Order: sequence, then C-alpha cells, then structure tokens
Amino acid sequence: MTELVDSEPGSAGGQPPLSLGTAAARNLSTITKSVPQMQEISSRWLLRVLPWVQVAGGVYRVNRRLSYTVGDGRVTFTNVGAEVRVIPRELGELPALRGFDDVEILDALADRFVQREYASGDVLVQTGQPADTVHLIAHGKVNKIGNGAYGAEAALGTLSDGDYFGEQILTDPPGDWEFTVRAITGCTVLTLPRAAFEELRNRSEALRSQLEQHQNQPEPPRNKYGEAAITLAAGHTGEPDLPGTYVEYDLTPREYELSVAQTILRVHTRVADLYNEPMNQTEQQLRLTIEALRERQENELVNNREFGLLHNADLKHRVQTRTGPPTPDDLDEMLSRQRGTRFILAHPRAIAAFGRECTHRGIYPQSIDITGNMVPAWRGVPILPCNKIPVTAARTSSIIVIRTGEEDQGVVGLHQTGIPDEYSPGLSVRFMGIDEKAIISYLVSAYYSAAVLVPDALGILENVEVGRFHD
Repeated sequence: MTELVDSEPGSAGGQPPLSLGTAAARNLSTITKSVPQMQEISSRWLLRVLPWVQVAGGVYRVNRRLSYTVGDGRVTFTNVGAEVRVIPRELGELPALRGFDDVEILDALADRFVQREYASGDVLVQTGQPADTVHLIAHGKVNKIGNGAYGAEAALGTLSDGDYFGEQILTDPPGDWEFTVRAITGCTVLTLPRAAFEELRNRSEALRSQLEQHQNQPEPPRNKYGEAAITLAAGHTGEPDLPGTYVEYDLTPREYELSVAQTILRVHTRVADLYNEPMNQTEQQLRLTIEALRERQENELVNNREFGLLHNADLKHRVQTRTGPPTPDDLDEMLSRQRGTRFILAHPRAIAAFGRECTHRGIYPQSIDITGNMVPAWRGVPILPCNKIPVTAARTSSIIVIRTGEEDQGVVGLHQTGIPDEYSPGLSVRFMGIDEKAIISYLVSAYYSAAVLVPDALGILENVEVGRFHD
C-alpha cells in the first residue's frame, strides 16, 4: 500500500508535492507587518513634564534680585598620582580670603596644607577638642554631628568633595570644636594648622590687611538667600518714620541661548519612489530619526554642562546621601529644602534602590496617576524614571528634585515655535535637495534649552548608591 505524503519540493521523500507550498504561497499573499521598531525610545518624562516657554528671539534672560553671593562655595583640587594639592586661587572660596588676589601668598598658603587619609568611621575632629585646623575635603564624604537638645547625637549635615570646615580659625580667637566630624567613606583631606597660617600671616602685610578688612568691613544687608535686603517696618504703632527702600536687580543676569541638535536624513529616490506601500519609507525614516533626536534632546537637558539640570543646580541645593543608598530620610531631606516640589526624576536603578530601602523598613510608597500612567510617589510627589541620569562605574547615581513653571519660579523648558519648515514645536524638517547620486537630503533640527528661574527650584541628591542589596 502506498502512503501519500504532503511535502515541499526537495523533501527527503523525493515525492512531488500534492499541494501548493507555503514558500510559493507567500509570493501572492499580503504579509501583515509592523512599522519599524526601535529600542532606544524611552518614556522621556522630562520632556513631557517640563512647561515649555516660547523664546521668540532665541535667547531667554533670567532676571533676579541682586545677590551678594560670590563664587560657587566649593574648593577645587589637582592631583599628581595620589598626591593632592589645592588650587591656590580656589582658596578665595574661604570667606576670610574672598577677593584676595596675591598669587604668591596664596601659593605659599596652598603649600602649607597637609594631606591626610581617613578610613570609613574615622573621626576627623571631636567636640570639645581645640579647633586649630582648616579642613578641605578633596575626596570622600563626612558627617557633621552635634549634640541634640535631649542629649542624643544630631546630624548637622553631610560634606563631600570641595566642601570645607574650620575656616573660622583664620580670623577668630582660639576655641573648641562645637561638633564632631566622622568619615562615612574613605576620605582625602587637606588640613592647615593654625600655627602654619599664623607664621605666614606674620610675614605678609598683604595677608594681614586682607584679614583686617574682612573683620572690619560690614557686609551689605542681605537675606538668608544672599539677596540684597529690602528694608521693611513691622509691628510699630503711631506714626513713626517708615524706612525707604527699593529692590536692587542683578546687573548681569544670566541668558540662555537655544541649543540645537541636528542631523541630515538621506533617502534614495528609488526607495522613496518604489517602496512606499503599504508604508511610506520617507515617513518611517523621519519618524525614527525624530525619536533619536528627542532622546538626545532629553539627554542634553539632563547632562549638558551649560544648561543641563545636573550641572546647573546650586551647590547649596546639592545634598549627599547619609548612608549611600537612597532612603526615605534622604528624600525627606530633599523635599524639606525645596518648596513646592512637583516631580522627582531618577534612573530606574535608583528607583529600584529606593524601593528596596522602603521594603527593608516595611514602608510601601503609594502610586499615583500621571497622564494615565501609574508611577510610584513619595509624600505625594511622583517619582519618574529618567534613564539619561548617568550611573557611574562605582554604581552611584543622582536623583533630581524639581519644581516647574514660570508662575512658581521653577524650571522651564525653552523652545521656539513657528520656525521655517516646522514639523512639530521646536523641530523643523527642511528639504535640502537631491544630489547627483539621486539621494534626497532633509535637515532635521531641534532647538531647545532649559532655565532654572531661582536656585531652590532644583535640587540634586548626589552619590546615590544603587547596587546595595539587603539579605
């Protein structure tokens, strides 16, 4: 008895097929297909939550009240191998030396700093001991600890790279430390003994003059933010003479120019003419190019050294984690420093690390709805993922706390609409012609920037450890 087998041509049985094979049938069928997919596309929450301001002239000027704050408040260092040295001019960040420009004396002062290494847990200074050294933290992180009202230890703050303490010994009479400083991580610290400083001061007339001027010249009235004070009267009765005042403006306000991300999209005319069914090839090429351009735009808004959020946060609003991983205590500290916080932006690994810390404490953060998406939140503030925030090789990252909008003196995105050949707000697609090789070229451009209206609109939780797990 002969068995009939349905086989494709060339099958092992060698029998001719009894029906049409699938390979031939596909030539007559219409295949259901997807549009081209792309793994690089992310949620791009930052672009979605920033309010965008129209910048008609291509430049956005942020006018503020006059501030007397000078410098960035942090000292910078250089190193040759393991040997670290403070940059002499950076000593001008110390209040007593602000404005002092005698390079020879500053260089001699920098040479008198002694490098010291501390391990995690070591005590740099102890409450009640003589305060006789200036400490510059070149690398690492330390905790300032004081005595609480009820006898327990109270955290006074965390210091890290570029911070300093003990600067008062340059002008104040001898005294004792009013706090303890303990290393959280391994630290490299440069110390200046009082005796070494006094020896240089006794030899330099210019340095003595600088210190006397610092002690005798009253600082202009200012509020706690460093802004020129506005004189007011309150609580009076009768008809006293009221003070006159005015609001002083910063004479050199910062201006933000729109940045640009561009590329040239090339499509061969043969492809554009013949291969447009069922999908338009040019449209798909353009769609994916714009997606990549928007990804780069968000990356620049986070990391650009001129206007990126990570580089434009005021140093007074940069907070160090107390133990490494992001804890509820750390986020509470950030929220307490920034008024009206709208959003928290963090790398997905940092969000996972925060979730682990909450789980370890038996805390379960709520979730809230943002434009139809359920996202985690802390104290009612949504925590949004942003994979453009870098994670270092040491498995540390940063968490951004942000207030948005012009009406709240927050952070705003900048763009210009109505540009020639506009494809979407702030983005244009301009036809550049067809070359001698029959290739069509399109110039794709996105114009954007971001501005921080007042310093407390943006805060950064730094050195967030994302690789720690609990057993």
